[in-house]
Amino acid sequence: MRPVNNGTVFIAVLKKTMSQAFVKEEEEQWLHEIQPTVYALIIYLTRQNNGVRVNEKSNAVDHTTGRSVHEMSNGLSYTHNDEGKWQIVL
Repeated sequence: MRPVNNGTVFIAVLKKTMSQAFVKEEEEQWLHEIQPTVYALIIYLTRQNNGVRVNEKSNAVDHTTGRSVHEMSNGLSYTHNDEGKWQIVL
């Protein structure tokens, strides 16, 4: 394509690039946005890990909070907060 003097070709290419960026941004999720199931957590963590599978290594109940804590193969542990959303155990 040869650019036209009034810049129409450039504008069309710019619009396409910008719209692709917005689509990609919408696909990203935050930890607190995923479903409160272990399966959803595994899928989310696997995506965050560039497709390398993350599995649950163990789970236990934290006796001080009474919540289930899930130790994952990525080295972190996860539990639900008061709203039932995933959070990292620090």
